Amino acid sequence: MFGLTALDLARTQFAFTVSFHIIFPAITIGLASFLAVLEGLWLKTKQDSYRDLYHFWSKIFAVNFGMGVVSGLVMAYQFGTNWSGFSDFAGNITGPLLTYEVLTAFFLEAGFLGVMLFGWNRVGPGLHFFSTCMVALGTIISTFWILASNSFMHTPQGYSIVNGLIVPVDWLKVIFNPSFPYRLFHMSIAAFLASAFFVASSAAYHLLRGNNTPATRKMFSMAMWMALIVSPIQAVVGDAHGLNTLKYEPAKIAAIEGHWENPDDKPSPLVLVGWPDMTAEETKYKIEIPDLGSIILTHSLTKQIPALKSFPKEDRPDSTIIFWTFRIMAGLGMLMILSGFVGLWMRKRGTLYTNKTFLRFMLCMGPSGLIALLAGWITTEVGRQPWVVYGLQRTKDAVSAHGVVHMSITLIAFVVIYCSVFGVGYGYMMRLIKKGPQEHEGEHHEDGGPGKQRTPARPLSAVDEKLS
Repeated sequence: MFGLTALDLARTQFAFTVSFHIIFPAITIGLASFLAVLEGLWLKTKQDSYRDLYHFWSKIFAVNFGMGVVSGLVMAYQFGTNWSGFSDFAGNITGPLLTYEVLTAFFLEAGFLGVMLFGWNRVGPGLHFFSTCMVALGTIISTFWILASNSFMHTPQGYSIVNGLIVPVDWLKVIFNPSFPYRLFHMSIAAFLASAFFVASSAAYHLLRGNNTPATRKMFSMAMWMALIVSPIQAVVGDAHGLNTLKYEPAKIAAIEGHWENPDDKPSPLVLVGWPDMTAEETKYKIEIPDLGSIILTHSLTKQIPALKSFPKEDRPDSTIIFWTFRIMAGLGMLMILSGFVGLWMRKRGTLYTNKTFLRFMLCMGPSGLIALLAGWITTEVGRQPWVVYGLQRTKDAVSAHGVVHMSITLIAFVVIYCSVFGVGYGYMMRLIKKGPQEHEGEHHEDGGPGKQRTPARPLSAVDEKLS
């Protein structure tokens, strides 16, 4: 298929499915905590707008959570079907870690999700708030275990090789491997930011349409505070993560920077734009700033960035890809920081909810967090190549013995099914967002009014209104 090998197709299939899947957990993590905050504020203040927002976003959360679970199961099966070499080699590590995620996070979420979605008028407010908090906690615990497993693949420690297989010898070292804390915080903050801009964009859409209700203003205000506070923190965490990567995966940093050689002892430049050519071993058409690479990446004017030519060709990541995905992520991150400070300026001027230029900008920024997250994930995973477990197992040794025809058929099937099924899900969420928060939703009415809830027949009964 298009001259690709079975390994190329297996990698493409996994990249396609994980790109679809990662969006759902990111929104789930952010929205779960947002819902807990909304319900806590409603219990404290009894302001109707917080309750209205809770019910509005809980519907979107329900749809997103369902799609995340389904897409996640498909990914888990791929470890056995397409990557049996990896499962054999590292299964003693990844198997237990993913089991811990199910036993702690998934069971916690599943146990309280029903109460959260359907128990508003059936249990006391304290128990309902506790359920929402437990679902939010479950998403964080899930992130913990998934990132522990993934981080081990980048910076393995606490293991021994016995009969050609990885065997854990110190689980604390396995879990808290050198890159884990940085990845955990970086990914969690990215999820919160992606959700914040998703919420801000939804509010901007309604404000532009003249839906200037207290609930709409509140969700826009909360999202802009989140952008202002958290986006600079993400930049600091990202810098620390970069220093950690420089120490443990120097070839990745060299590829990200498109930096090929250090001809002398001078500080390394920062290449702003260019086109890394893996065959010619140079970055063409580059625009660079002298010395800035060393200042940013090593915090020093005496140290140099690792050069790609100092690594064997077979150990070099594809600089052409991750050079640009990193810049997409970093560029969008700068726009997020700018958005937060411009929002603060607008707030002080009293035009936060009325400046149409800024509202249109925030509407366009809606997918920015998700795009940045995807670009960062591509940078991380492609940057680890050609290793599936860094320094221990190459990707070519991890793939199952499938033919090109088999992989081509399954890849086409995945593309068609995912675009059809999840495309409908995306469209459904967008229609829910366009409908907007409804006033007095969730109030208890004995006469069967809008607050009365029926017994759910399926999880998506949480979305109980008809959409025009």
